[in-house]
Amino acid sequence: MNEIKKIAFYLPQYHPIAENNEWWGEGFTEWSNVAKAKPLFSGHYQPHIPADLGFYDLRLKETRKAQAELAEKYSVNGFCYYHYWFNGKMLLDMPLQKMLSSDEPSLPFCLCWANENWTRAWDGLDREVLIKQEYTDEDANQHIDWFVEVFKDNRYILIDGKPLLLIYRPDKILNAENMIKSWRIKCEQTGLNGIYICAVKSGFVRSSDEEVLSQGYDAIVDFQPNRQNFPPAKGVKQVIYKLLRLILPDIMYQWLKLNVSAINYIDYKKMVATWLQRSWPKNYVKLPCVFPSWDNTARRNSPTVIQNTDAKVYGEWLTAAFDRVSSYSDSEKIVFINAWNEWAEGCHLEPDIKNRCDFLEETLRVSKEYRGE
Repeated sequence: MNEIKKIAFYLPQYHPIAENNEWWGEGFTEWSNVAKAKPLFSGHYQPHIPADLGFYDLRLKETRKAQAELAEKYSVNGFCYYHYWFNGKMLLDMPLQKMLSSDEPSLPFCLCWANENWTRAWDGLDREVLIKQEYTDEDANQHIDWFVEVFKDNRYILIDGKPLLLIYRPDKILNAENMIKSWRIKCEQTGLNGIYICAVKSGFVRSSDEEVLSQGYDAIVDFQPNRQNFPPAKGVKQVIYKLLRLILPDIMYQWLKLNVSAINYIDYKKMVATWLQRSWPKNYVKLPCVFPSWDNTARRNSPTVIQNTDAKVYGEWLTAAFDRVSSYSDSEKIVFINAWNEWAEGCHLEPDIKNRCDFLEETLRVSKEYRGE
């Protein structure tokens, strides 16, 4: 049986940049959020403290090499770097640029364009836009020129010989069909075999898979967690909080978010069980995504908590995800994992002091078992 590739989403937010210094204070990185998290209820696992790799700095080549070596050891086949492009301006691109300019690490990679506005969401003011995402033909042309140079790297992940690119918010691009057509033409003109573009279907995207694919995408990535799949909130507090969002003026709602915590707790096992019952399309490619645990307490005053400390349940989900792609072409046999290092969302394969390497060990175990080893 051919290897099913596991590609983990990779957050490059672990080094200071000028913009973060200005917006959130000198020296801000994602670790700033991680370290200040506190448990909100009995049995709540916070903060998440890194183990083997520590509070690392991605400016260091030793860090990037250690991450890749750890991934390879536990059968994670590649990283999908979040890519932040705002009309030619890039943010948090240093880890990628450093990797591209050297032979290390050798781990395969691809990109996910995180095409959202940057806002003050971390401190509750998500209506305040820090840097805006705009879409023009001129920018699309400039962007694909940059992509093409990255696609030529011999470590870049290909599907059917085409570089794999993910678009995180396909719902934001109104002229997606024209943009994708022009990108395909450009790639072919520059000697590439084309481009394989996936639309990421998260809870933000309300359109059906078929509607999204009609814009020219090659496949869907079933991003998780997806709020559309959450069970209804049972607590009175959560229901009231949602009602207040509808009726309160924005300034009062923002104050509420900053000063009153409303926890949305989702049972991980039940969520996985619900996902396992879902049908899977047979007439188009949909690439599954799994996650070991999720808890954005470090980022949000009103967090979503999908706590999981049982790696075996994660392993059951990963096995089922393998089954979903087993009939695809060899290069399309891909399962995404959210994430390698989303520490402020309690969503990481990297070892922490509580679970150590449990989720990595389970990733390796399932991979070997599926290969019949």
